[in-house]
Amino acid sequence: MISHKIVPNISVDCVVFGFDFEKLNVLLVKREMVDEKSGKVLILDHTLAGYHIFEDEDLDSAATRILKGLTGLDNIFLEQFGAFGQLDRVSSPKDKMWLDYINQGFADRVVTVGYLALIDNTKVTLTLKDRDVSWFPVSMITDMEMAFDHKFLFYKALEALQRKVKVEPIAFELLPDYFTLSQLQKLYEALLGTSFDKRNFRKKVAQMHYVIPLKKKQQGVPHKPAQYYLFSREVYEKTRKGRISFII
Repeated sequence: MISHKIVPNISVDCVVFGFDFEKLNVLLVKREMVDEKSGKVLILDHTLAGYHIFEDEDLDSAATRILKGLTGLDNIFLEQFGAFGQLDRVSSPKDKMWLDYINQGFADRVVTVGYLALIDNTKVTLTLKDRDVSWFPVSMITDMEMAFDHKFLFYKALEALQRKVKVEPIAFELLPDYFTLSQLQKLYEALLGTSFDKRNFRKKVAQMHYVIPLKKKQQGVPHKPAQYYLFSREVYEKTRKGRISFII
């Protein structure tokens, strides 16, 4: 139950990315509307994780609140990637029908601020009550039905993510504390939609003094156990010089 008064024409939408060691995924919320008399499904699609801000909170606080409700996690990587105020954002017949159906006092024109969110899948438990929240492979989004302009927002977020992982170490936000070099390579391949030569990739990583090898190895795997590594933010901040390229 909403305990704060909403701002009817300002929202935040979070494009939440996760990585399952094989593919890049995005977190979506199922949107469904069924005619109470006939049982006919009138709307069935997906939205990003978003909602209107409250009068007593700022944009960052709203994004944090929304993700806390979805995952139960604090201290999630969050960064604005754009503001969207196109005239037709909520004007399609389907979306107008949905807004009339939920009847929560939203304005006819809504400006949303998009947030890029990166989450370690191993730490996530989806907790949004009375809604169906699921991970979907990024490759599926092209053929999916999405609410409002959320598909457009998704692709803008993906573009921002792909730019940033080339110059900032934000990709490590998608990994657990300990990871193998194979997992790291698969992550960069999934993020950038390409493949890398294993030997060249590892040479590049060897130059990253903030990717620290551990004496710990995998256990209970059907292959030769791989060595674990960790990313040290402290070492990164101390050793970086100017603009760093993370292009492998």
